[in-house]
Amino acid sequence: MKIDFVSDVSCPWCAIGLKSLEQALARVPELQVELHFQPFELNPGMAPEGEDITEHLSRKYGMPAAQLEANRAAIRARGASVGFDFAQGARSRIYNTFDAHRLLHWAGVEDERLGGHRQRDLKLALLSAYFSEGKDPSDHALLVERAAAVGLDADAARTLLAGDAYADAVREAEAFYQSHGIHSVPAVIINDRHLISGGQPPEVFEQALRRIAAEA
Repeated sequence: MKIDFVSDVSCPWCAIGLKSLEQALARVPELQVELHFQPFELNPGMAPEGEDITEHLSRKYGMPAAQLEANRAAIRARGASVGFDFAQGARSRIYNTFDAHRLLHWAGVEDERLGGHRQRDLKLALLSAYFSEGKDPSDHALLVERAAAVGLDADAARTLLAGDAYADAVREAEAFYQSHGIHSVPAVIINDRHLISGGQPPEVFEQALRRIAAEA
């Protein structure tokens, strides 16, 4: 079974969705799954210095601060239920994530070349860096550090980020999924045919996985 997980590293529901999907997969161990992470930028025009998260969300969604805080509390609770820590107050700014996607694309290439789960591990590492630690996922030093922590070559990561490697590949992938109707994330696409949208509970993913496997 092929699963494409379309998401951004600054998307809280993507973290919830990924942890939920992983729990669902653990409940269906007989499935042989290829999990690929595909790029989606929530804010492709974000300036390098980022923006205050409350100001950004208030302008984008027209929500008052009290409603935003209620939403954050709900997200923290959902995250805790699937084992992901949204540290209260950790993310005060939102950042550009394009370079993070370039690094993730490279991690996927390395997985195809060497085997392993470096792309998945890097994805979780970057989600945790942002949501649990309040780090800047556009910071090259952080990206190199997290790449090395999951077994990728630090010097190769540093060289990649200093240039424009995989920039075209990331933009092409983003355009492909948007042209196929993906305008919000997470979007979980199974066998290039079945779409599950949003940070669903593990039970929803499990039910879908079992149904699709049975149909196949």
